[in-house]
Amino acid sequence: MPFGQVVIGPPGSGKTTYCRGMQQFLTGMQRNVAVINLDPANENLAYECAVDIAELITMEDVMSSLKLGPNGAMMYCIHYLETNFDWLRGKLEALGDRYVLFDLPGQVELHTHDGTVKRIVDRLQKLDYRLAAVHLVDAHYCTDPAKYISALMVSLKTMLMLELPHINVLSKIDLVESYGKLDFNLDYYTEVQDLDYLLQRLDDDSPRGRKYHGLNKALCELVEDFGLLGFYTLCIEDKMSVANVMQAIDKANGCVFGGLEMGNESIFSVAARADHGEQEVKRVQDRYIDHQEDDDVAVRIVASV
Repeated sequence: MPFGQVVIGPPGSGKTTYCRGMQQFLTGMQRNVAVINLDPANENLAYECAVDIAELITMEDVMSSLKLGPNGAMMYCIHYLETNFDWLRGKLEALGDRYVLFDLPGQVELHTHDGTVKRIVDRLQKLDYRLAAVHLVDAHYCTDPAKYISALMVSLKTMLMLELPHINVLSKIDLVESYGKLDFNLDYYTEVQDLDYLLQRLDDDSPRGRKYHGLNKALCELVEDFGLLGFYTLCIEDKMSVANVMQAIDKANGCVFGGLEMGNESIFSVAARADHGEQEVKRVQDRYIDHQEDDDVAVRIVASV
């Protein structure tokens, strides 16, 4: 019974960096991990790849032979993968019960409108894979109310489309304020509550925000009515941050409840000691936004884990 993650998110959200960091983290915790690259445009892989879709098809070949643009070629490649799913199944069978990370393309329409990725995921689940979707969103969207609302809508549509246990993650949290100051504390953006405050900020920022107040209000109410959204924070170089996210993922796909092989238990001892919930958000706020945490203290915390 293999467990794994379906890693998704818009271009630039850090999926490849995440897969590399998570591969290193899990390997250090003695978990037998394999990364599956299903992005036909991902030519310079930064991680050790167990299965690469480039062996089956590449976007460059499709664009050249069929005279398609980048988006059309990407859609063709993913449809081709679905048609030739037996190729992927054979590759996965050779891996046995290794923990898998599926690195998917960044085109959001693949996860919000087109059903191909959903059908591929369904077929993986029929092969008895226990999967959780890890949706990465660049944390810099939090510095712009309009972008943040847009990210919420994409995250919500992706959750509804894929129908997987879902973990939303604000990635690159250590760089968030390099794009501008946050209007509110970090917990406001992770808990996704009281979006009326964002509406006020949109109205104050520009005439366009006031012009589309009714539309923005309806979008915020839609998000609040579903009540599904919340975010974890991630700095891929922060061991405690990675452990906190990993703990949530293991609960989502069920790995924490069984299926452990000998030697894999150490990941849970790390995750169990990691800060979580409000404590983790406060730690991130102090360290990366308010810069209140002394570097020596941070080093001692990570070393203790």
